[in-house]
Amino acid sequence: TPVEIYTLTNRRGVEVRAITYGAIITSIRVPDRKGVIADVALGFDSIDGYLTAHPYFGAVVGRYGNRIANARFVLGGRTYPLAANNGPNHLHGGVRGFDKYVWAAQPIAGANGVAFTRTSADGEEGYPGRLDVRVSYVLTDADELAIEYQATTDKATPVNLTQHTYFNLAG
Repeated sequence: TPVEIYTLTNRRGVEVRAITYGAIITSIRVPDRKGVIADVALGFDSIDGYLTAHPYFGAVVGRYGNRIANARFVLGGRTYPLAANNGPNHLHGGVRGFDKYVWAAQPIAGANGVAFTRTSADGEEGYPGRLDVRVSYVLTDADELAIEYQATTDKATPVNLTQHTYFNLAG
């Protein structure tokens, strides 16, 4: 599947790049006090680094960010076994978390942003319910990067995606 890159640039020279593979932010380039631009995001120079085991640089993790002990949870009196990918535990959505899928993407109308979407199937990595996920990145002329997560599901399921996060990139 082809991987696309989206570049957001504001009038002050800040640039944010994100790819459809994992909805990963691959770089954040900002000017310092002297106007020298540098990339301040940890990541790789090519897609190859993201295709192998890596420490989730810039990535959207799976349905549940963090560890679930013993790779299982109980919901409604039923035990759900999950993929164990951190010793006996389940970490950041499992063996194939959201960071290992190619997402659909499109520019956000009326904003300097891009929205990534994907559907996590019922049973993916052991989780119940279909989960429709949308992650958007918007770069403002005030050097803010706004990240918004939205998810809807058709069954009760654990999800701990943050709703809104704002970063001031002006330093």
